[in-house]
Amino acid sequence: MSDGYTESTIEVAGLPIQVRRGGDGPSILVIHHETGNPGWLEFHNALSANNDVILPTLPGWDGTERGDWMRSVRDLAAVCSLVLDELGVGDATVVGLGFGGYIAAEMATANQSRITSLVLVNAMGLQPSEGEIRDQFLEAHADYVKSCFADPATFDALYGEEVSTEQLIDWDANREMTARVAWKPFLYSQTLPHLLKNVTVKSKVIRGTGDTVVPSAAAQQYVELLGDAELIEIPGGHNLESDAAEALAEAIVG
Repeated sequence: MSDGYTESTIEVAGLPIQVRRGGDGPSILVIHHETGNPGWLEFHNALSANNDVILPTLPGWDGTERGDWMRSVRDLAAVCSLVLDELGVGDATVVGLGFGGYIAAEMATANQSRITSLVLVNAMGLQPSEGEIRDQFLEAHADYVKSCFADPATFDALYGEEVSTEQLIDWDANREMTARVAWKPFLYSQTLPHLLKNVTVKSKVIRGTGDTVVPSAAAQQYVELLGDAELIEIPGGHNLESDAAEALAEAIVG
């Protein structure tokens, strides 16, 4: 980890939003997984070497204040866009990790003109033509999160061999927020496929070859729907930012 970032709290839609920010250069907004924001990782260090990396914690995740009015992923997409406004950021690359990819895709359909490039990493948001997004609510919190890593040792390094009670409580609250905004249909949108057809911003669809959460078909569907997209495959699991930090950062900025 690094001290090369700052932490601040800004107000968006009447909610306090925690923001970590580091580096200089073109802005990159990183939207975290539905399991929460684990903090500033080596992945963010790598991205911030030549970029201004912005990492907000979604409202309601990891013990932060939630908006009881929030009922959809599009609400979260609007909040993320307003975060950029509040920070005075005009154009940005938007990187979405897993559930964050769903949010990023919704941001692009609302206002692609502010997005210099769109990067969807193991993104949810589309109903896979083959298979289905894994139902995390059928699994224990720690079991599900651990399965998102290709190497259990990577999970242990981040959360410890014995997960703390505080972390379990956060994961439980994060699941509740996920259910509030993306329960029916489960972690995909029935309207997003129609809206994505008009998104022409340069896009990268990145898939971890060992992802067991989102079927590979979803990545191909994103590539086919987006007007200017390439598919990149990197060895690793669903949490590719931890499994292959350097390779993912290089794929994003390369």
